[in-house]
This record gives sequence, C-alpha cells and structure tokens, in this order.
Amino acid sequence: MNQPIRKPKTRGGVVYLLVVAAALVGLGVVAWSDWRRGVVVIGAALLVGAVWRYFLGEFDSGMLRVRRRWFDVSVMIAVGVLLIMLATTIPNQPGA
Repeated sequence: MNQPIRKPKTRGGVVYLLVVAAALVGLGVVAWSDWRRGVVVIGAALLVGAVWRYFLGEFDSGMLRVRRRWFDVSVMIAVGVLLIMLATTIPNQPGA
C-alpha cells in the first residue's frame, strides 16, 4: 500500500516542484501577511517557470510540459505578468 516517494526524473520536474513550492509560499504570504506581496511571489514563480520551460528541451521539460513550448511559455508569462500587474495597480480601499 505505501508507495515510496519518487524523485523527479527530469530537471523540468524539479523546476516544476520549485515553482509549486514558491506558489505555496505566495499563498501563505497572502493568507498571513500582505496579499499584494503574496500575489507578486506567485506571479514571479510563474515567470521563472516560463523561463525554464523555454530553455529546457522537450524531454527535459518534465511536468512543466503541458502543450507545445510556445503555448506553455505564453500562458505562464501572461498569467505571471497579469498577477503582478493586478497586485501593483489595484488601489488601496479607504478604511481597509
């Protein structure tokens, strides 16, 4: 029943786990601190994942590979940039 924890077989798998870990840190920051800083951390994690996805080969991409390279990179860049832009441009609410 107990299956051993398997290590990622590719560099992309390791990078994927690092991106997920950074996103979880960002969610923790959102939950217990400044939400803007947490959202920026999540966006930055996606941008780092996009850079790695661009430079890793098709076989080495591991879990970062979902679709074709251009699609994966485009979506991660778009979502990362939008999260950062939203976190930095939404005005503070008075009295909050």
